[in-house]
Amino acid sequence: MPEETGNGLAADIERGVEALGYELVELEVAGNRARPILRVSIDRPDSVPGTPAISVEDCTAVSRALEPMLDARGDLSERYVLEVGSPGVERPLARPRDWTRFAGQEVSVRGRGTLAGKARRLQGELLGLERGEGDAETVALRLPGGEEVRFPLAEVEKAHLVYRWGGR
Repeated sequence: MPEETGNGLAADIERGVEALGYELVELEVAGNRARPILRVSIDRPDSVPGTPAISVEDCTAVSRALEPMLDARGDLSERYVLEVGSPGVERPLARPRDWTRFAGQEVSVRGRGTLAGKARRLQGELLGLERGEGDAETVALRLPGGEEVRFPLAEVEKAHLVYRWGGR
């Protein structure tokens, strides 16, 4: 999220989403200062990977609930565009809690550089998130051949669940 929007906006949106019983997966701020676009991705805290959890009605309810708060903000152009949607079947892993919640699922991870001395992109079964020295968070992943690797969460650029169409 760009710095100019500040963490206050993200925190306010997260509080609004959680007050309705959903969780904020991601907030993307695009556009420009005159016409910012706020893309809010929501999920249910108890959703199961590969099954639909968020409906159009859910998105509408969240959008309607957030609009009065956003309209009242002095640091946001009144010409903002709010888009509320589902994270989809290949849900991003955007927060540390996601790495724990989705342990046992197949994930795809792209690093800022080489991960675990292997490659910039890795795919495998997520074993979870571990705490190391100084509370550093480490991702544990089992690769397709069975090898387990670990790398700092801070080295992850993007990650998402992998959905196998047709159960393959």
